[in-house]
Amino acid sequence: MPFDPTSLKYDAAGLIPCIAQDAASDEVLMFAWMNADAVAQTLATGRVTYWSRSRQSFWIKGESSGHVQRLVELRVDCDRDCLLALVAQEGPACHTNRRTCFYTAVRGGDEVELMAPMA
Repeated sequence: MPFDPTSLKYDAAGLIPCIAQDAASDEVLMFAWMNADAVAQTLATGRVTYWSRSRQSFWIKGESSGHVQRLVELRVDCDRDCLLALVAQEGPACHTNRRTCFYTAVRGGDEVELMAPMA
């Protein structure tokens, strides 16, 4: 059956959450939002495209930084209201220049930084 991005369950703003995960290592890299057009563009180009809520525009991962996310596979959760993008990540995924956006842990009530920015 052909995939139709409009069949997904978007929120009131027309957005759906998308988790990016490294296809090779299974490491969770980041979280961002997509709209139906971003989903369609991602599938058409193979370059992961998000919707920037602050800029109200498309955001192709790596367009300015060079830290590209190439789509390996897009998965839809059971409720059709969340996406998982399995990606081949080139360089850091986080805008802080870290491999992942999830670099802070809460341990014993304290925040612990797990990794430094990449050189």
